Amino acid sequence: MSWQLRCLNLVLKHLARPRLQRVGEPALARAEFERFARVAFHRPPFLTHINDAGGMARISCGASKARRIVLYLHGGAYIAGSAKSHAAMLGRLSRLSGVEVCAPDYPLAPEAPFPQAFEGALAAWQALMAQGYRPRDIVIGGDSAGGGLALALLSHLCTTGTPPAALFAMSPWTDLTLASESLHTNADRDPFLPVERIRELIAYILPEGGEAADPRLSPLFGAFPDCPPVLLHYGETEILRDDSRRMGAHLREHGAELREEIHPSAPHVWHLFDGWIPEARASLQDIAGFVRAHL
Repeated sequence: MSWQLRCLNLVLKHLARPRLQRVGEPALARAEFERFARVAFHRPPFLTHINDAGGMARISCGASKARRIVLYLHGGAYIAGSAKSHAAMLGRLSRLSGVEVCAPDYPLAPEAPFPQAFEGALAAWQALMAQGYRPRDIVIGGDSAGGGLALALLSHLCTTGTPPAALFAMSPWTDLTLASESLHTNADRDPFLPVERIRELIAYILPEGGEAADPRLSPLFGAFPDCPPVLLHYGETEILRDDSRRMGAHLREHGAELREEIHPSAPHVWHLFDGWIPEARASLQDIAGFVRAHL
C-alpha cells in the first residue's frame, strides 16, 4: 500500500465517512457529491465532455478508436452522481484505452425510483444501437450502484441474445436484499461507506411493495446465458466486498470468462482518485487494457 493510499483512507475515515453518516435528504447528498467531485477528482488535460440532446455525455481524451465505445453507468447509490461527477476518471480511462466513453445521466431516486434507472440504462443502449453501433462494438462499465446497473443490463442483453463485447465493474452493488456477509464483517473496516444508512437508501430506491431481488435491481439473481468476458475490481475491506465475490461466483456458474482483481486495502471505487493515489492509475490501466483487448 502506498503512503498516498494510507493518507486517503485516513481522510475518508475521519472526514468523508462521518459526513455520509450525517448528510440529510438525497438532494443535499447529490449536491455535496458534485461539489466534492469538482475538488477531489483530477481531470486529465485535453478532456472533451460533450452532452447530446438525449442526455448522453460523450467523454474522450485524445484520439479515440472509430465506431467503438464504452457505455458507462456512474455510481452514487442510485440517488447521486452524474456524467459530470465521473468525467475526470472517465477521461483518464478514455486516454488509456483509446476509446470514447458514453455516460448517460440515468434517472435518480427518490424522484425516479426503481425501475427507472434500469429503463434509462436500457434506453442508452438502444440509443447506441440506433446510432449504428453493434453489440460487439460496445464494452459496458460501471461503478458501485452503476456497476450493479451495468450487470443488470448485461443480464437483460444476454437473455435477449444481444450481449456486448465485454463488461467491467468497480465495486458493484449487486444485491439489494442485503444478504452479503461483508455488510456486517466489514462494517468497521470500510473507510468510506457507512453501512448503517443502507436500508434508508433502499427505501428511497425501491417503491413500497417492490421486490429487492428483481434482477433489474439485484443482478446477483439474474441469468447470464452466453455471457461475454467480465472484469470485477473490488476491495477486501469494503462493505460491498461480498456483493462482488458472490457475483463472480454466480457468473462462473453461467460459464462466464471472469477475472477478479481484489485490492487488500483500497476504498470503495478507489479508481475515482486517479492523480492522488498510484493504485487508481494502475487499476485504470488494467481496465483500459481489458477494454482494448475486447474492442
